[in-house]
Amino acid sequence: MAHKKGSGSSRNGRDSKGRRLGIKIYGNQYVKSGEIILRQRGTKHHPGKNVEMGKDHTLYSVKNGFVLFKKKRKNRSFVSVTSENKKKRSNIK
Repeated sequence: MAHKKGSGSSRNGRDSKGRRLGIKIYGNQYVKSGEIILRQRGTKHHPGKNVEMGKDHTLYSVKNGFVLFKKKRKNRSFVSVTSENKKKRSNIK
């Protein structure tokens, strides 16, 4: 006997949707209060000044300002929001 399924039968037709994780607003970009800076699983990046963490480890801004990524203690990445743009300030002589 031939071991062939009938037409229209498929076993591997399932796939999950992408989770849309990652950085949404990069360093030195302007962010408004309440906007999501990045989505992550776990704490790859930690909240710094003017940034808070949601229950799914999403980091979002609490104040208007510019995003700043910085490595601090134990080589951890911290995300902060500052009032001035570091890139523009460095061009002033």
